[in-house]
Amino acid sequence: MKASICQMFAQNTGSRVFFQRKEGLMGGFFAAARKQDCVLDVFFGTDYHSHLGTRRAGMAILGPENRIDKQIHNIENSPFRTKFEDDANKMRGNMGIGCISDFESQPLVIHSHHGIYAITTVGRMNNLKELSERIFGRYGRHFQEMSTGGINPTELVAALIDEKKNLIEGIHYAQECIDGSMTILLLTKRGIYCARDLLGRTPLVIGRRDDGYCASFESFAFLNLGYQPCRELGPGEICIMTPESVETLLAPGRKMRICTFLWVYYGYPASSYEGVSVEGMRVRCGEALARRDVLSANEIDAVAGVPDSGTAHAIGYANASGVPFSRPFIKYTPTWPRSFMPTVQATRDFIAKMKLIPVRELIDGKRLLLIDDSIVRGTQLRDTTEFLYKSGAKKVHVRPACPPILFGCKYLNFSRSTSEMELIARRVIAEEEGEQVDRTVLEEYADPNSDRYEAMVKKLGEKQGFSSLAYNRLDDMLDAVGIPKENLCTYCWNGRE
Repeated sequence: MKASICQMFAQNTGSRVFFQRKEGLMGGFFAAARKQDCVLDVFFGTDYHSHLGTRRAGMAILGPENRIDKQIHNIENSPFRTKFEDDANKMRGNMGIGCISDFESQPLVIHSHHGIYAITTVGRMNNLKELSERIFGRYGRHFQEMSTGGINPTELVAALIDEKKNLIEGIHYAQECIDGSMTILLLTKRGIYCARDLLGRTPLVIGRRDDGYCASFESFAFLNLGYQPCRELGPGEICIMTPESVETLLAPGRKMRICTFLWVYYGYPASSYEGVSVEGMRVRCGEALARRDVLSANEIDAVAGVPDSGTAHAIGYANASGVPFSRPFIKYTPTWPRSFMPTVQATRDFIAKMKLIPVRELIDGKRLLLIDDSIVRGTQLRDTTEFLYKSGAKKVHVRPACPPILFGCKYLNFSRSTSEMELIARRVIAEEEGEQVDRTVLEEYADPNSDRYEAMVKKLGEKQGFSSLAYNRLDDMLDAVGIPKENLCTYCWNGRE
């Protein structure tokens, strides 16, 4: 199926279809340590992270005689459960880790002076080339080449860990070497080492049950497995998890910069981070949009959210404005799973379009206010707007739940953009200022009270064909999260680290 669609787009668009190489995209993980067999916990817990990655998945279980049984599969065209069901029925062990990845094959099983261990990571490594060349020069070692032609970042993390005498020192050393962000799970016969990235940009939560513990990216992933929330690791904290206990080996740091996009877009609605509900935050975002909006309630017939992440934002807007919430299009997922999301942008846009089915009775002649989590390149939202107009909408007002994205993420790479000029807001700015823009000028474009910001938003809305466009403000969005603002990363909106 994937190949035929790619070929179709190569013919229709005249472009060469290719899969972009990109280090360190978002992913998810789950680990369990129980006095009984843990395989089904790792299987279902990992599956609950399928919304975070689209290309690779893996499980590693510590079985009899301390042997690690590892399985990795491609999940681009098939759900995690389908690919791993047979493996889960055969694997046995009381400690294990699983991962969903958007790029590299993992977990990896490593033989080193630390013994045998399995490792999985989530994060981004901006200095992969520099670190690998340093290791080549210092040790003359080699790395296995991936199918994409690059080095597996998780294998490089293992190489950095192995430079030190013990695992605790090695994990912390690897994290300090990395320009970006890296959370690590490491399975050994002694237990599972869990290490949150140095500034806590991604979450790592511990669950507890009578006969053991689990570690998870998403806090909801263990609830149906009988675990209760225990605690979240702090920034840079390293612990070891066994069926009997979770022991801190390296205390957390004080500075945190957790990704705000986890609440706005990435996170599953049932999750919470730092005690703040994803769904609750999105509702509050929508309420803030309604309070700021210059449109009156009698200028809108219905409020709709782009499914799925825009839905709660739209509910919040509807509740605060009194304008009815509506579902003018439905996302069809039975045969278009989240896991089928090719890395070719034209194909991604086509798949996104195929998933949306119009309910014409709720569109024809209506003045709609449409809320999406964000506008990155602008392609899909523009297509969605055209789709609504063609289905009979009278007007389509657009309200993104976060501010204009002006900077490409350096830490988690929430989008697939390879250049900041792929961001529609930066392209609009470039038309006025050129591609090389002084930092102080960009700060003006990030200021919602500035003339430059107002002109940018107006022009962007016109280019996209929206009836009107107004973004959520950064201060309102951060207030909707509710934790101290200095603990939140806002780099993609204002360039501040």
